[in-house]
Amino acid sequence: MKPVRTLAEALGAEVLVLDGGLSNQLEAQGCDLSDTLWSARLLADGPEQVEAAHATYVRAGARVLITSSYQATFEGFARRGVGREEAERLLARSVELARAAAAGVGEEVWVAGSVGPYGAMLADGSEYRGRYGLSVRGLEAFHRPRIEALAAAEPDVLALETVPDVTEAEALLRAVEGCGVPVWLSYTIEGGRTRAGQDLTEAFAVAAGNDRVVAVGVNCCDPAEAGPAVELAVAATGKPAVVYPNSGERWDARARGWRGDIAFDPGRATDWASSGARLVGGCCRVGPTTISALRSSLATGGIEG
Repeated sequence: MKPVRTLAEALGAEVLVLDGGLSNQLEAQGCDLSDTLWSARLLADGPEQVEAAHATYVRAGARVLITSSYQATFEGFARRGVGREEAERLLARSVELARAAAAGVGEEVWVAGSVGPYGAMLADGSEYRGRYGLSVRGLEAFHRPRIEALAAAEPDVLALETVPDVTEAEALLRAVEGCGVPVWLSYTIEGGRTRAGQDLTEAFAVAAGNDRVVAVGVNCCDPAEAGPAVELAVAATGKPAVVYPNSGERWDARARGWRGDIAFDPGRATDWASSGARLVGGCCRVGPTTISALRSSLATGGIEG
């Protein structure tokens, strides 16, 4: 069942807790994600695992679930011999599984259809670099069919996430025109700039004045960068911020493994909320236990979660 309120209405009243990394929960359940489709492969091969992972985050206190469609594209499915009609069905399934996991929880849970960047389809780590050499028009043409398929499944919002540069952000915002679903725009950043090295205030500003965008912010980044980015996002757009950084570990695309130490502190969620974040959660390597602690931190701080 869909929530009674729209996501925009809810954000005007309270802070909502996002889920954490879907891939790490699937791996904890014993799933093998060593595939170019990553978690999207399980939409066909193990949908019950995807629903179970979502349900784990609901039990941990998440009130917004991000679908397993981050790396689900027509091009990626085609490489596996999956035709267009079946690919559309799998994209719709990603929304259905999240909705099913939220059923019967006793409180509103919103579903965000994940729209990952072009680089996610390449499966070579280029979403952390951006600047693919494609024009805004070319990227718009890539994104629009998947956006239309996800929108037809009626998620509560589309998560335009892990965006590495302004060119792709502009393309995504063009691609969602007319889709009938609100969106949030979330960059992946490093050193206070987009992954492509662009000024972050200017990057956020592409969403200013766009009524379809209900929140702007960052994900898949170092937790230490989250707070300053939230402040910039709110100042540049006047919109609520969305923030869901990684654990603090870094993905080594060449070695296909995580390096470094965990630095995600659930206690910082109250600071992010005080700066204007209304969607707060975790990305890669942030699991259900941390999301539960994050929600508790918000509640302890007197902030609805």
